[in-house]
Amino acid sequence: MYETLKSIGYSRWFTNFITFVIIAAGVLIGIETYPSVVEKYGGILHALDQLILWIFVVEVILKMVAEGNKPWRYFLDPWNIFDFIIVVACFLPGAGDYVVVLRMARLLRVLKLVRALPKLQMLVTAMLKSIPSMFYVTILLGLLFYVYAVAAVFFFGANDPIHFKTLHLSMLSLFRVVTLEDWTDVMYIAMYGCDNYGYGDAMALCTAPNAQPILGAVFFSSFVLLGTMIVLNLFVGVILASMDETSKEYAIAMEAEQLEAAGEAHSVENELMQLARELEAMQERIALMRHRLHKDSEE
Repeated sequence: MYETLKSIGYSRWFTNFITFVIIAAGVLIGIETYPSVVEKYGGILHALDQLILWIFVVEVILKMVAEGNKPWRYFLDPWNIFDFIIVVACFLPGAGDYVVVLRMARLLRVLKLVRALPKLQMLVTAMLKSIPSMFYVTILLGLLFYVYAVAAVFFFGANDPIHFKTLHLSMLSLFRVVTLEDWTDVMYIAMYGCDNYGYGDAMALCTAPNAQPILGAVFFSSFVLLGTMIVLNLFVGVILASMDETSKEYAIAMEAEQLEAAGEAHSVENELMQLARELEAMQERIALMRHRLHKDSEE
């Protein structure tokens, strides 16, 4: 029985069915963002939502029962824990302040697609593996931000109080610069002075204009070069390295599964051949015994 349930729970058709249900859940929660549709078809949508939820419950129970006398082995797989948490979250109370939590929990069911699609699962695994390396890159980026933000307050705080009056405004403005969101406007204010560029209607804040063309150009160009072209690309490099490592691990795992399946198939084939030889030997013995029996009856 356990083997039957396990074969069902991990079969391709059941996995495809769950994938379809996950997509349906995502479409359903999207439809519910339209109040007019909810008002008209609220009962049907609620019934479909409950049906989807109980399908996920059946999936969890099926996979736990498939573990036989050791149902806790279901939780040895992190992805199973992820599925279980999402299902449990959907049973949170739906009244009062918990309505938003419930809706968010139902929305999380769409994330089960990560489990259903192996390539997407590999991508998420690679991103999770890259977190330790990304932490050190984040520290490097934070130091770069801090040094440039402090310098910007000293260099441009008086000329450009909107962007660099305080340290936290300076760091926010540098974040805008590093994402290349109209960063040249910030640079031009430093280069030409707030009285000549950028302030317009906010001219009352331009109390101490100070044009610094060379310093402004060097400061922001170097920050974009270091922050955007180098440090941010380190994040991309770390993720790509993790994806390459993860893809190799998946390839090794798939090859091991294929070898194991081939070994099992070879073992079954050998067993069948052995049984065939034994059956042939038994048939020969039966024929010999019949021949002796027939000979004895003639005598």
